[in-house]
Amino acid sequence: MEIVKIDKNLQSNAYPGRGIIIGKSSDGESAVIAYFIMGRSENSRNRIFVNDGQGIKTQAFDPAKLVDPSLIIYSPVRVLGNSTIVTNGDQTDTVYDFMKKGESFESALRTRTFEPDEPNFTPRISGLVNAQNDFSYKLSILKSANGNSDSAQRFFFEYESPISGQGHFIHTYKCDGNPIPSYEGEPTLVEINGDIDEFTNNIWNSLNDDNKVSLFTRFINLKTGKQDTRIINKNN
Repeated sequence: MEIVKIDKNLQSNAYPGRGIIIGKSSDGESAVIAYFIMGRSENSRNRIFVNDGQGIKTQAFDPAKLVDPSLIIYSPVRVLGNSTIVTNGDQTDTVYDFMKKGESFESALRTRTFEPDEPNFTPRISGLVNAQNDFSYKLSILKSANGNSDSAQRFFFEYESPISGQGHFIHTYKCDGNPIPSYEGEPTLVEINGDIDEFTNNIWNSLNDDNKVSLFTRFINLKTGKQDTRIINKNN
């Protein structure tokens, strides 16, 4: 698979929707995570990321303008021991609860499906980072069969011994549209360059100015477990 630059990929797509990037820093010292959200409606754009313990949650920027919280207010990131869970919806809690009982990432997501937001049927994307001992990560997408809500498709991708300076990127939408077409194929292989601030700014500055809402990034030192986190909100 050809490796691509994150900035070029994002700049070429006005609406990838919500996205997860997981990989290994270019110096080989850290696990790298990014999660961003975008929005076209006022309700979707009326959000910010806020810290919630070791994780984050979405919150209405202006509570008076919040219309329907069901698919936009959730915890994108939660931490369980040495595992970090990142998703684009309340399946974060499903994965957390299953893993807390000793069950797997995959078994949790087999109980879930795409979002009920007809006609888009937005995919649920999820990631799991194990930053202890042998660093590895997983990604998943749950989506409809080309917009057919009668058929659910679940895809799982597992990455062991990640390569320094490389990661994988998955997002909800292939591009803008009406209805919006779901992401296709396996996660995109992308370059991971620079320290956390360079990485964060590169992503944020490459997202469409009109549609971007919030960005979370985290570097986890693979030796010490120390977390370094950045949050950028368009609304502040």
